[in-house]
Amino acid sequence: MYDAFYKLTGRPFQLTPDPEFYFESGTHRKALSYLGYGLAQGEGFIVITGAVGAGKSTLAAHLLATIDRQRLTAAQIVTSRLDGEELVHMAARAFGLAAHGHDKASALALIEAFLHEEARAGRRCLLVVDEAQNLSVEALEELRMLSNFQLGAHPLLQILLLGQPEFRDFLQNSPRLEQLRQRVIATHHLEAMEPDEVGPYILHRLACVGWSGNPAFDSRVFADLGTATGCLPRRINQVVGRLLLMGAVEQRTRIDEAMLAEVIADLERDGTLADPAEAAPQVSAPASGPVAAPTAPPSAAPAPAAAPAAAEPKVVAAASSLAGLHQALTAHGEQITELQQAVLELADMPASTAAAPPVDARLDTLSDTLGALQQRMVALEARSAEQEQAIRHVLTMLIEWIESEAPRRAA
Repeated sequence: MYDAFYKLTGRPFQLTPDPEFYFESGTHRKALSYLGYGLAQGEGFIVITGAVGAGKSTLAAHLLATIDRQRLTAAQIVTSRLDGEELVHMAARAFGLAAHGHDKASALALIEAFLHEEARAGRRCLLVVDEAQNLSVEALEELRMLSNFQLGAHPLLQILLLGQPEFRDFLQNSPRLEQLRQRVIATHHLEAMEPDEVGPYILHRLACVGWSGNPAFDSRVFADLGTATGCLPRRINQVVGRLLLMGAVEQRTRIDEAMLAEVIADLERDGTLADPAEAAPQVSAPASGPVAAPTAPPSAAPAPAAAPAAAEPKVVAAASSLAGLHQALTAHGEQITELQQAVLELADMPASTAAAPPVDARLDTLSDTLGALQQRMVALEARSAEQEQAIRHVLTMLIEWIESEAPRRAA
C-alpha cells in the first residue's frame, strides 16, 4: 500500500532476507572478511553468530548471490531442527540429490559421489546451515562426518554455520564438540549496527526501490529509531514498514518524531516490539532430546499475602515497648546489684576502731542508711510491679494481633 502512495517500485522493509537490499555496515563488513578468509582455506567450518534480527540470513543470501558458480557449488539448509539422519537427507536434497526412502547410508553415498563429481569438474562445495542453535549434538556430529569427505588430500565440503549467540556459547563449552571445534577455521559474532548507520541503512533500502525524497525524514527520527530498535536491521524494518504505512494512510510527505513515537507505542502495545536489551534466547543450548522445563514442587504452598497496612502501627508500637522494657529491666538489675553491694559493705564494717565515733552516732547513721535503703527497695518494688503490668499489656496486644486475621508471616 505505502509503496504505491510513495511511488516506490517495491517494499524495501519486508522482514524476509533479500540480498538485493544488502547493506554493508561495519559489522557486516567484518563478517564478510572472515567469510572470505574461511572460504579461501577451502575446508572445515565457518561460524557466524548474532542476535535475532542482526542480519545473518541476509548476509548468507548476499554471499550465495555473489559467489562464482563456476568455482563453488553452494546449498543451504534453513530448517535445522533435525536429528542426525534427517540432516543427512536434507543435505542431499539441498544439493539436488534424490535420496529415496530413509536410508542414511544411501544418502551419504549419493552425497559423496556428488562431491567427487564436483571436485573433478573443478568446483568446491559449500553447505550453509541456518539456525544452527537448533541442531542437536548428533546432527552436528553428522555435519562433521560430512566434512571428512576427501579426494586424495583435498577436502570436498566446507560448511558455514549461522546461529544465535547461544550456539556460540554451546560450541565453545560443550565437551562433546571438541572434534568439531578443532575444525572451525573462522568465526565472527555479528553485532548490531552503530547508531550513525541507521539513517544510511534506511535511505539505502529506499534508494533500492526508486525513492526520490518522498517521504522525507526529520533528522531526529533516525536517532530515536536506533534507540527503540537496538540498531538491529530486522527491528528497523519492522518499525519503518509500519511508519511508512501510517504515512500513506495519513498522506504525509514527511515522517517526524511524533509519528515514530505513535508507531512504537502501537507495536509495544501489541507485544511485537520488545526491548532489545530484555530479549533473551529461548534455547539455552542445543540438546539431543527435549528438556522439561523446571516446575515448582507440588507441595509448595503459595506465598502468604503482605500484612495489612493497618497492622503495621501495632507491630511498631509493640517493638518499641519491648525495647523500652528491656532497657528498664536492665537498669533495675543494675540498681539491685548496687544495693546488694552496699549491704555487704555495711556488714563488713569493723565493730570498733581506735578513731571510731561513739556507738550512738554509729547506730543513728546505720539506722538512717537502712531507712534510705528500705525506701529505695519499696520504690523499686513499685516500679517492678508497673513494669510487669506493662509487659503483660504488651504481650496481650501481641497475642490479640497474632490471633487476628493478620497473616502469620508478617507476625
